[in-house]
Amino acid sequence: MSEPTTNPGEGFHPHLGGAAGQSGTPLRSRLHHIRADALDAGTAQTEGMRRFAAVSGRTTGSEKLWMGQTHVAPSTSSSDHHHGESETAIYVVSGHPEFVFLDGSGPRPQEVRLRTGPGDYVFVPPFVPHREENPDPSEEAVVVIARSTQEAIVVNLPRLYVLGQEDG
Repeated sequence: MSEPTTNPGEGFHPHLGGAAGQSGTPLRSRLHHIRADALDAGTAQTEGMRRFAAVSGRTTGSEKLWMGQTHVAPSTSSSDHHHGESETAIYVVSGHPEFVFLDGSGPRPQEVRLRTGPGDYVFVPPFVPHREENPDPSEEAVVVIARSTQEAIVVNLPRLYVLGQEDG
């Protein structure tokens, strides 16, 4: 009475057929297996980095969560951006990416640089302008990202600014 085990890419119910949504079974009534080589590059992008969706409304029918990876090439910096209403959690897989934002809690805004390494986590609150940098001249930085919205909201910006001081 046991179900057969699955091979990578077969999903939780191999008897249901092909990829998500192709079997006639609703996306939200089954588990989804997203292979590492099947990540979706058709997501919002920022200059200097590449984003790949794993879990999203399009790939799995997710309604409240987006999850994927970003890759920043050696000696590269992303453009300044924020993620709208999304809360963003970041897990560093490889490399030593730096996350840069402006802290406005003092008399003058100060640039803050969070230097990270494999196994570290970073939390980015909604609407906080920031950028990712990879200062390493030879190693790509790879992080896993989870967002509290269905899709990867990305608002590219001409510069960093402190929240509440966008017009300053």
